[in-house]
Amino acid sequence: MHSLFDLAGRVVCVTGGLGQLGRQFTLSLRDAGARVAVLDRTADPEVVQSRYGADAEDARLLFLAADVTERASLEAARRKILERWEEPAGLINNAALDSPPDSPAEETGPFETYPESSWDTVMAVNAKGPFLCCQVLGGGMAAAGRGSIVNVASIYGAVSPDQGLYEYRRQRGETFYKPVAYSASKSALYNLTRYLATYWGPKGVRVNTVTFAGVFNDQDPAFLERYCAKVPLGRMADEADYNGAVIFLMSDASAYMTGANLTVDGGFTAW
Repeated sequence: MHSLFDLAGRVVCVTGGLGQLGRQFTLSLRDAGARVAVLDRTADPEVVQSRYGADAEDARLLFLAADVTERASLEAARRKILERWEEPAGLINNAALDSPPDSPAEETGPFETYPESSWDTVMAVNAKGPFLCCQVLGGGMAAAGRGSIVNVASIYGAVSPDQGLYEYRRQRGETFYKPVAYSASKSALYNLTRYLATYWGPKGVRVNTVTFAGVFNDQDPAFLERYCAKVPLGRMADEADYNGAVIFLMSDASAYMTGANLTVDGGFTAW
């Protein structure tokens, strides 16, 4: 059974690899035997060291500065990967933007006044970014005749955000609504995935989506209480809870799976 999940020698790219989940994916892929190219907006050694500690020196990890919204930046990253290793066999489109709780008031106000500039910024990273990464890195996989791509979606791309989760903020006198752009951008990934699964299937490239729920990160207790009440398992995800899904979709254990969506959300969307 272990060999089904063995990624020994495979080169896998993880975008947003310095983030909370990106770091988890990177280290779990490495532990499964992969060589991992970590793509993020910065590859500053101090930032890498702060996020990865002793793992930053691991020869199986390659840290590259890459802007997922710029094709030339991704092409440069791919050249560096090829200089160091070989054509990637895996891609995790993980880099994404959301509006955090401390976002400017205009971003978390009513839909009617949501800034066009905010829409453009979020869509550029969350939708255009995976599109370009698939073109540049997925295109290389298709030419090589093998590969697996995982597009990281969200429960808020599968269902609408429950604005009632944030009622406690409005009761405090704030004007707060979960913004629209994140949901729209994550929803776009489902059909990007299906399109590429059918387009690249004959060339041996599998493309799947994962739908993840919220991850615990010291959120406001009032939010946690409301959110966890909507989850059948009664909690937010721990940051390591999604590693198994990523390893599964990168490995031969999912060899006959493409164009599909794997939901790992504690049951949030099951109600």
